[in-house]
Amino acid sequence: MSDRTQRHLGNEFENNGMDLSVLFTELPFVLLAGAVVPAVVWALGAWLLGRRRRGSDLHA
Repeated sequence: MSDRTQRHLGNEFENNGMDLSVLFTELPFVLLAGAVVPAVVWALGAWLLGRRRRGSDLHA
């Protein structure tokens, strides 16, 4: 290893001692957002389209 590499990594290899706690803390929020956000956007779109159709039927 070069001196510059040892300065940044110490005497360890890359990813040695990597903190995997992010899998338990942030990943559930990412999965939840990936499931909830599309469903909310779809429901909002369906509600807006349904509201638009009902409004046009009343004025016809």
